[in-house]
Amino acid sequence: QVQLVESGGGSVQPGGSLRLSCAASGFTFRSYAMRWYRQAPGKERELVAAITSAGDSISYPDSVKGRFTISRDNAKSTVYLQMNSLKPEDTAVYFCYAVWRSWNYWGQGTQVTVSS
Repeated sequence: QVQLVESGGGSVQPGGSLRLSCAASGFTFRSYAMRWYRQAPGKERELVAAITSAGDSISYPDSVKGRFTISRDNAKSTVYLQMNSLKPEDTAVYFCYAVWRSWNYWGQGTQVTVSS
């Protein structure tokens, strides 16, 4: 059974940090590219970070570049998202996503709230 389980979300003040984790099981994690998406209320889901299967290529949109860092540990089948200098506009449900060829899987999401 394929599972992507996110954790690490919560509430934080502006300027704070959180580290999200996404633990994968039920598929060959090391073969899959991994991404983090987020969705705020009333908005479309947006990509915030992507990493290739080997971890040798990473990309971010301008909205999070320099503040967010994606990484992966293929031995632990886990992908991470380190989020620093958080802003209220980062408030959203964060999802991890695995993709390889035509196969793709979503996690259930974890809430991140940035508020004073």
